[in-house]
Amino acid sequence: MGYADGYVLPVPDGNKDAYRALAEKASRVFRDHGATRVVEAWGDDVPDGKVTDFARAAHKQNGETVVFSWVEWPSKEARVAGWEKVMADERMQPDGTEVPFDGKRMIYGGFTPIVEA
Repeated sequence: MGYADGYVLPVPDGNKDAYRALAEKASRVFRDHGATRVVEAWGDDVPDGKVTDFARAAHKQNGETVVFSWVEWPSKEARVAGWEKVMADERMQPDGTEVPFDGKRMIYGGFTPIVEA
């Protein structure tokens, strides 16, 4: 069933186009280095919870939207090798443009699927 990296982060609404451009660039790099699928999803129906929710988890502020994203890999081994190549890829090196989100509020991790339907 492969392996997945998952991400949740808040992005200022005014940076949606810049985030999309960065995500499209990064998704090509991930796919070039073994990822089978990259999904970047802009929050549309993300309700506030009574105990916790995406907004609180990501410390979303007014004027921001929570993004939910994942990268699928054929295996954890492919993910480990792929990440090494992604981080070394010149396309992922800083190019002087400002990152369109606050990386300190990004939640991320690697996941082993247990159900796939």
